[in-house]
Parts: sequence; C-alpha cells; structure tokens
Amino acid sequence: MSFRASAPLLIAAALLLAGCDRSSSPGFPNQTVTVGQGTSAPLTANFTGSWQITNVPAWITVTPLSGQGPMNVTVSVDRRAGTPLTADQPELSGTFEVTWQDVLRRSGTSTVQVRAAQFELTGRITDGQTASVQGADVAVQALRAQEPAETRGVIVKYRAGGAVTAQSARPEARAAATLRAQGVNVGSVRALDARTSVLRVGDVRAALAALKADPAVEYAVPNAVLHPQQTGPLVFPVSPTDQYAPLQWPFRVTGYQAVWKDMQAGAYTRPVTVAVLDSGVRFDHPDLAGGLWGPGEGALDVLAGNNGDSDGPDTDPTDPLVSGRVGGSHGTHVTGLIVARWGENQGSCEGCSTTGVVGASAGAPVKVLPVRVIDAYGDAEVADVVTGVRYAAGLPVTLDGVTYTNPHPAQVMNLSLGGGISAQDARPMCDAIAEARAAGTLVVVAGGNGYSTVPYYPAACTDAVAVGSVTLSDPGTLTHAKYSNRYAQIVLSAPGGSDSVTDAFNGALLNGARFPDSVFSTSWNYTKDQPSYEGMSGTSQASPQVAALAALLLSKGVTTNATDTLERLIATSRDLGPAGRDESYGFGVINAAAALNAPAVTGLRVVDDAARNLLPRVQGTGEFRAWLGDGTYRVIAGTDVNANGVFGEVGEPRAETAVTLGASQPSVRLPDLVVR
Repeated sequence: MSFRASAPLLIAAALLLAGCDRSSSPGFPNQTVTVGQGTSAPLTANFTGSWQITNVPAWITVTPLSGQGPMNVTVSVDRRAGTPLTADQPELSGTFEVTWQDVLRRSGTSTVQVRAAQFELTGRITDGQTASVQGADVAVQALRAQEPAETRGVIVKYRAGGAVTAQSARPEARAAATLRAQGVNVGSVRALDARTSVLRVGDVRAALAALKADPAVEYAVPNAVLHPQQTGPLVFPVSPTDQYAPLQWPFRVTGYQAVWKDMQAGAYTRPVTVAVLDSGVRFDHPDLAGGLWGPGEGALDVLAGNNGDSDGPDTDPTDPLVSGRVGGSHGTHVTGLIVARWGENQGSCEGCSTTGVVGASAGAPVKVLPVRVIDAYGDAEVADVVTGVRYAAGLPVTLDGVTYTNPHPAQVMNLSLGGGISAQDARPMCDAIAEARAAGTLVVVAGGNGYSTVPYYPAACTDAVAVGSVTLSDPGTLTHAKYSNRYAQIVLSAPGGSDSVTDAFNGALLNGARFPDSVFSTSWNYTKDQPSYEGMSGTSQASPQVAALAALLLSKGVTTNATDTLERLIATSRDLGPAGRDESYGFGVINAAAALNAPAVTGLRVVDDAARNLLPRVQGTGEFRAWLGDGTYRVIAGTDVNANGVFGEVGEPRAETAVTLGASQPSVRLPDLVVR
C-alpha cells in the first residue's frame, strides 16, 4: 500500500520565487522617489495617455493609483511596516510598477523605486560592572577605574571625641556644612549612627576629597550600589546574518541563540550522522554543501519502478524533476533544518541568495545521510520505508539482487512521513524501527497532520519518537497547531508553524510583506529547476528539529546513546498544556538551550507602538545599533532565562527605557542599559 507523506494543505506556504525582470519602455522611464527622512514625496511625470500603479509594497501608499494624462501622485511611507525584524537597514527601499498606454497605443510597464531613510538608535547593554569610557581621555579613564560601577553618595564616619562645633553638633550636619563650603551640592542627609552619616551628593570624588581633608573624619567612602551575585559577565546571543535567518523563528523560540553561542566554546566535536528518510535531496543546493553524505558515501535511493527518476534502486537519492512538477523538494526542506550551512555559499543561479538560511547544527560535525523512500509524486510504500529504516540503521538490505550496507550507520533517523493506517498494517514498519533502536538508532517520526486523534504510523510505533507540532500564539508563546494529530503516543513537540498570514506572530517580513508563521528552509524550484527557499508547515517540519537536537546532544557528549538522548530531550522539554504528558504536546516542547546546558543569553528587543517586537543584533561587547522608523519605542534589554526568544520578560533580569525618533531627533544614543 502507499500513503501520503503529509497533508497537502499543510505542506507548503510562501514559496520564494525569483522575480522576472520587466523592461521599461522609453514612453515612461523608470524613476526613483526619495522620501529622505520625511513621510511622503511627490511623483510627477508629463505623460499623455492612461496609467495604473500596481504591486505596491505594504509599507508604501500611493494615491491615486490610476489616472489619465500627466502623473501627479503622492508616495507615502510607513516605516514601521517596512522595518525588518533585525532593524538593520539604514534605508528602506521598495519598488512598484506603472503600467501605461500612451496616445499612440504604445504600452509598457515601468518601475518606480522608493527610498526612505531610517533613524538611528545606538547603545550598550551591560551588567553595570564595566563603566563606559567612550570619548574619555586616559586620566578620566584612570579615575573611573578607581570608582565603583555605581555610587549613590558618600558615607562618612567621624572619630570618637573629635572636635564638633556647637552650631553643627550632629555629624551629618557637620559633613553637609563641610561639603557646601567646598562647593559640593548636597541632597538628602541622614545619620546611620552617632558618628556615621550618609549623604547624597552631586560629585562623589569632590565630596570624598573634602571629607578626607577634615582631621576629625575617621573615613569617608562611596556609598556603593551592590547587586545579587552573578555567575559571570553577560552572555550575548549569536544571531546569524544569513539573508533569511530572521524568518527562522523556530530556532529563536527553542533556545538556539544560546546554543550557537555555546558552540563557540568548541565542545561540539563528536561526528554524528542523521539519516533523513524522505523524498531525496538536491545535492546541488548550495546551502547544503558539506552537510551531506553523497552518492558513494552511503546515500541511497531504495525506490523501484515508476518513482520519478526511472532508474531503480541506486546510490543517488536526488529528488528528481518530473514532467509537470511545480512544488518544492520536501526532503531538501527537511534536510536544511538540520544542516543548512551558515554564511556565504556558492550561489549557482542568477538572483539566488548567496547566504540563504541556517541549520540547527551550525558548525557542529553533523551530517545528513539522504535515503529516498518517497517518490516524486509524494507517495511512500510501507515496504520501502521498512527497507530505508533498516538500511539507515546499518543493517544490510538487498535491492534488485544487490546488497547494500550503510557505511555511516545513523545515530539519529528522521521520518517526516506517515499515514492513518491500522496498528496491524503498520507492524512491518514497527518491527523495522525496533530493529533500528536495538542497533542504537533514535528514530524520530512526524506525528501527522490529520486534524484528529487518530494515531499515525510509523510515529505511533512503540520504539519511535512521535513528534507533534506547535505554532505561535504571540511572539513568545507556543500553542498546539490545530492540524497536528493528538494521541497518547506523542512524545515531544517542536515548531511546525502555520501558513496563515492573518495570525502571523513571528514579526518578520519577506519582500516587504508579513511572513506567515511557517517554517523556512532550503527547497528547489522545479519550475525553473534551480535552488530556492520555502516556507512549509506541518509535523514534517517539527520532527527534524527534534532529530537535530538529538544529534547535537550526541555531538557535545551530553548523551552517548539513543536511550539517554531521549531521556534528556524529555527531561528538559518545556511542559505545555495539562501538567505532565498529554496527547497534544507529549512531554513538552523541546528546549535546546536547556538540553545542551547552554548559558542564558542577554539581548535586546525594541517594541513599537503596534506591539511588534524588533530584535536588533547585539555585538559581543554589548553594543547595538538599530535602524527604525519615526515613533516612540520601548527599548528592553534582558536575559532570556526561559529560552523562548523574548528578552527581558516579566520576572527575568531586564532594563527598560523609552525613546522617540523622527526627523527632529534622527539619531539617539541611549545611556547604558544595566541588566540585573
């Protein structure tokens, strides 16, 4: 029998396609409208004929949108709607099109580019232990080095029997009189005991010098501010700079900004193989270079017959192009979530991203072993899944008279496939998974997208780790995804997302429009036969995130086998829903930071008047720079203790201030944000 890898309604959303160049006619030339730091600018053109404006980005408004004769329109910008999640663009730029026809019945489409300058916000996050010395000379730096990080006046103690004038018999009065005589501003004054006083002063250094010059003073010291003891300096998150990384919200909400920082210490050294049993993979996708075991290294296509590549079982599990295929590559998408490379890649087509997305494993020595068990039409037979599972675990399999043995037996296996077949009919798959588990492989399986309580197999097999899906219900809150099946065998959950733009909470923009809460990864554009990136939603996307985290546990040496890896995943998961295990979430949502003992990271979020959380990158020194639209913002620095991607929530260490930016105040540097 055969069954679908996943529900078609939930597999794909927001396919990113490269746009076509549209040449303009000399009848209406391409133009640029520069708004600068204003909110609008005119677009005028002498023209005889009709024109219509289309494809206007969401952050740009053009009025009117059509007309006859000369063009005289107003272009307005809403910078808030156009500011990317990372707030890292000094200038917003977007284009719209003018379709026109002149009196000679010549027609064409021209492009208008709109440019709007952003406003600059800078500052630094600190724990208060290091004073800022920007702009100070060496002498001032030396003086600051001798001071506590923060003081609130001075404490002075007079000697016993010291001379006190009648008019200032109390020590706090004498201290205040001494300081005022030296020109030091004195605020509140209070006695600590008969000989000791505390005074709030405007100049701590001058106050200390004046008091120490008084022979009646036993000592004078700063009234230093003390804090709860910290385990060390603030740790700032690692935020990838790859083009589409801001769209990859699942990594933020499961603690990977802390995990990727942890990786920089070099503890992830053990090689791990993750077998991905899926539709095959595009080995020629530049963002997967170096992350795959290829043909001749263990990769295998187990399919026979009419499977899309018409060459039967072999060692090339490429996800093929077949006539009429227009969707993306499911196997390539799943694989990218685990091993998509960071930074520059060798883009292989004009207009393709040279950085793309990131995978969970970052620089860890994790590789994917592609095993093709789903054909080009989205179907997988039970027998082929059985063969693929046994092969991936290192057990020999024979196909068309040829015996294959995997040279890289997988420590972890991912199956983003399944169906609502009976437990009896699933026995061959369950037997194969039991064999794989006995061989030392942790088998992770998508729980199913059936909107039901029906157990899907092979996820419901006793030795499988069935994974349910969660999505966002606000920027930092996860909830059960309505399509994700609920049943007793669900073990863990991970972000599988949603393709609804209406209910999008991740805060990111794609091509100037709100990006849905789907899961963004590598894919393939079969229409153009070239690399692409795509958003998909489903338990197919949740399952590889569990597999990737299992691989990282083994790579760091936190765990050493399938049993303790699963125990660690469960023990560190974030319990949602009813207390304990339940049918929607299993034991809970994976928490990568907790599982891998990564340090809590401190970062920044800037909240606009629409309650959108922007996440500017923070340098290793704590310095930050954000490019924002005009308006008033809450600026919150804080430690993400619960690793949900929201810095400085209520109850977490934080510092908060407010700032207004606009043409009258285009650049602001904040005082240090002291997180404690």
